[in-house]
Amino acid sequence: MRFSLFYEMQISGPTPQTERQLFHDCVAQVVLADALGFDGVWAVEHHGLYEYAHSSAPEIFLSYVAAKTSRIAIGHGVALLPGRYNHPIRVAERAATLDILSEGRLQLGTGKSGTRVEQGAFEIDGAELEAQWEEAIRMIPRMWREPVFSHQGRFYDIPPTQIVPKPVQDPHPPLFQACSRPELAVKAGERGLGALSLAIYRDDELAARVADYRAAIARAEPIGETVTNRFCCNPACIVLPDDREACRWGLQGAQFFLRSMMTYYRTENRPIGPVRAPRDAPTDRQLDQFMAHRNTSESQLSSIIGDPAAARESVQRFVDAGVDELILVMQTGTVPHEVICRSLRTFAEEVIPCFR
Repeated sequence: MRFSLFYEMQISGPTPQTERQLFHDCVAQVVLADALGFDGVWAVEHHGLYEYAHSSAPEIFLSYVAAKTSRIAIGHGVALLPGRYNHPIRVAERAATLDILSEGRLQLGTGKSGTRVEQGAFEIDGAELEAQWEEAIRMIPRMWREPVFSHQGRFYDIPPTQIVPKPVQDPHPPLFQACSRPELAVKAGERGLGALSLAIYRDDELAARVADYRAAIARAEPIGETVTNRFCCNPACIVLPDDREACRWGLQGAQFFLRSMMTYYRTENRPIGPVRAPRDAPTDRQLDQFMAHRNTSESQLSSIIGDPAAARESVQRFVDAGVDELILVMQTGTVPHEVICRSLRTFAEEVIPCFR
């Protein structure tokens, strides 16, 4: 099992001062995670999603942390490929440059973004998102391996051009696809891409999703030169020595994460202003219910929250389902930096060694 960190750059009630501190805190967390032995860091790309995701320039954040770390993998989770967000040539150039400067640590996940806020801001036709992503992701590996690249397609007509620089990983960095729906993991497998999946399933459902992905990988017609056979999930996570304290912070953060996400997704609206998400600590009754229900047969595999013993039990469920990598959501809009750092240490010292 691989263990990584997931960054939306969430913040509750931002001010210029707290937003500035958030970015520096996130860098410090990744530097600590690198020293503690975590495998990777993944940063999203979102635009205009106030409080939910202030990570609008992940290529800069990831470059900055790459310069301050030595071994942790550097992941776009994901870069948006529809052309009005990012021209595919620019994605290929930036990714190759980051792969060079990080000495071959880049992992490139790509996606479309499904929010009305972003589609409206960039004047993108939602009906074309899938087709634009498909054309772009098929171009990028060719840009990396062909001395002179050209392309004629539905959205792009690129004359012969030398795309430079080239990445240092041979034949190229591993490629991943955002999989917000079960069928997308199958499509990712058929394209030879790693799957970046939400952690929202019960044990048997997740095992079935992983099995479907493996079957698709077995019949893959790879987009790139290699197959990336890796199924990843992103559970909410806080692990501390004190079980109830961990649940108090972890449940509060998980609720903010989920409810703020739902403010922007699966809606026809374009929300402006604070998200509709709880910001207060859970009540004792809510904590009791959560602690009694977690890791039961009826509970979803959506979080790893509690003391190390409870965390190991949760991780084992993901292992049993066949998951390859857990991309842990520790940084949320309501969990303090100090708590995240304590959670990182506790997880690294008392959970990770049991699964290596």
